[in-house]
Amino acid sequence: MTSNFAELHSDAEILGAASAFVSEFIEAVRAHSFFDIFTEAETAQLSEYLECFGVPRESYVVEEGDEGDFLAILVTGKAVVLKSQGGINRVVHSLQRGEMIGEMSLIDGKLRSASCVTTEPSDFALMTRENLNALLADHPRLGSKFLLMLLRISTARLREATALAWPNFQDRSL
Repeated sequence: MTSNFAELHSDAEILGAASAFVSEFIEAVRAHSFFDIFTEAETAQLSEYLECFGVPRESYVVEEGDEGDFLAILVTGKAVVLKSQGGINRVVHSLQRGEMIGEMSLIDGKLRSASCVTTEPSDFALMTRENLNALLADHPRLGSKFLLMLLRISTARLREATALAWPNFQDRSL
């Protein structure tokens, strides 16, 4: 159940399963409310399906327009999310410890909608589509909770994007 991340990123260091760094992983994701639906034991079990990679400063973790079959959770370090507009990369988000990128491509298999670049040496825990399928087969309840978390993240980001696009819009029930 190995990702091709290391093959695509020759400067990445394979660190092994996130379960080998379970305390650090739990500490990183606990900073975000999206992981509140998991107990510590469930988070530890989830870490068994994640692979960790060390990525140097100024390295692309994902690139806009590329195919993707994984999401990445920032465990240590810092990174920014970039969106290309008219050939210019603009920072749209500073990724914080415990946040993830790439969930849309993991789910729908479509091309990446943004890039992510490290601003300092960073460690990421990756969930591949293959490992997600294994999680769902091995632990359906935990896999379902993980998918629910991805849905919560996606809807929060959609609401944020909608608010930015229409700042004066007032929600009125239909």
